[in-house]
Amino acid sequence: MDTDSPKPHFAHVETWVFDLDNTLYPPEMALFDQINIRMTDWVMRALNVDEAEANRLRLKYWREHGTTLAGLMRHHDVDPGPYLTEVHEIDFTVLTPDAELAAHIRALPGRRIVYTNGTEPYARRVLDHRGLSGLFDAVYGVEHAAFRPKPEREAFDTVFAQDGLDPTRAAMFEDDPRNLAAPHAMGMRTVHVAPAPDPADHVHHHTVDLTDFLGRLG
Repeated sequence: MDTDSPKPHFAHVETWVFDLDNTLYPPEMALFDQINIRMTDWVMRALNVDEAEANRLRLKYWREHGTTLAGLMRHHDVDPGPYLTEVHEIDFTVLTPDAELAAHIRALPGRRIVYTNGTEPYARRVLDHRGLSGLFDAVYGVEHAAFRPKPEREAFDTVFAQDGLDPTRAAMFEDDPRNLAAPHAMGMRTVHVAPAPDPADHVHHHTVDLTDFLGRLG
């Protein structure tokens, strides 16, 4: 995993793919903490279980299936629409605009897209509150992958086919290292954005600060 002098490794990149949660905003803003609470509450009501069991299932399904929703769909035949609407009804004011990050994203050559396991409407609200609206050529949510989540290869194949991007000329920025395995196998340059590095072979670069990393590519 190379974290020094990243610019030469990205000279070929013409499409920049960004995850959303804990990638385009720092984890200390704790937006996803709100979603976790709402997911647990939803599972409690939908499956008629107590909070401890709902939390256990939420984490179990996330670990085993990539998202809690994927596990709920597979094991409980859950309709994703109402679930996704409810768990994303949160307070976005915890997010603050980042003009420097916006400037670095705007300066990237080629296409810029967002691909999240959330929904497109949710992603656009996050981008708006971060001051990043209008910077991306496309925003893809889990609905664009027929509700199959990252890290499933089929999810990436589906979304990237819709976008028409060439993975061998693209880079992926993600906070969850699991979600970089398929992009790496497809030939993408991979960047892990997180407080701590992951030693996995499918992670090319690690950064604790996306704004700084993009600035070093300019």
